[in-house]
Amino acid sequence: MVGPSRFMTLVSVFELGIVDRLRATPGLTAAQLAEAVGAARPDAVEQLLFLLVKEGFIAQDETTGGYRLDALADVAESDLKRALSYMNLIKVTALRQLFYLTQSVRTGTVVGLKELYGAEGTLYDAVDDHQDLNDSWLTLMNTVTANIDPWFFANVDIPPGSQVLDVAGNTGLGAIHTYRHKASPGLRVTTFDLAHKETEALANFKAEGLQEHLSFIGGNVFDEIPRGFDVALIKHFLDMFDKADVLTILKGVHTSLNTGGTVHILVPVYPEDIKEAGNYNVDFFPAFFLGAAMGQGGPQKLSTYQSWLEEAGFEVTAALTKDSSEIPADVIPVQAILSATKIA
Repeated sequence: MVGPSRFMTLVSVFELGIVDRLRATPGLTAAQLAEAVGAARPDAVEQLLFLLVKEGFIAQDETTGGYRLDALADVAESDLKRALSYMNLIKVTALRQLFYLTQSVRTGTVVGLKELYGAEGTLYDAVDDHQDLNDSWLTLMNTVTANIDPWFFANVDIPPGSQVLDVAGNTGLGAIHTYRHKASPGLRVTTFDLAHKETEALANFKAEGLQEHLSFIGGNVFDEIPRGFDVALIKHFLDMFDKADVLTILKGVHTSLNTGGTVHILVPVYPEDIKEAGNYNVDFFPAFFLGAAMGQGGPQKLSTYQSWLEEAGFEVTAALTKDSSEIPADVIPVQAILSATKIA
């Protein structure tokens, strides 16, 4: 019951700049902090800090009344930045929209986006027109991609000189990472996504000096996927859809690949035992996809994705779930890789 209030109390302390102030100047009182962050009442600052003291994030000297960072002082800046990116995504794209979760499930649409933004469609449509949604979503997505891609490319095979298609590759970051991790003579990586993303993708390729090796094709995966590729990558995408749409995508990729071609999928998964401790995918993703992002979708168990690949005409050759001990405690998704070959 108190999850939202705890979450927003912590977020507010960061947004007010209190953590940064205490990092720079330990020992400030509530009155001094209120003055430092501007126009806040000392009593209100103190109310917020009660929870952080209780949880050991911040400590208070009972004699002076001054505050200092406690556990937060030991958190590396890179870890803190990553955690705050998740928290900002949850605040901006989830908390408000999830007020309408029940209506979203009933209608199969993201009702919160329409009520709050007047936006029809999905979160991924709305980010094009609403900067706050775009900044929150894109910042985290780029962080997630940068963190998981080294593991992904270390565990997939892209033969030298392959023609690679990055399906729903957004504005080209995945294509750039593909070339950086798997460069070989003749390797060419093509980003396939909605046509309006082409200008930004090409600019990104040029900025990296990779325009001779990377390209962009505009289109929609539910219309037709370009053909003639040796390898297809599907990353951060399949979990957005229900089974029928996932099968449509997989069958389209099957057609796009040359015989013997390979698809590598990166997707968050639920544990085979849904009651498994320490896996928060189930805590987060159902509500996020149904009520904040798509009005449908959500991750599946690894075995489910394997069966869907086989139904689409692939032979699964590898399935690997990232070791939970290697995942930072603040990161929600537990990712998996599935590799499969097109059967003639």
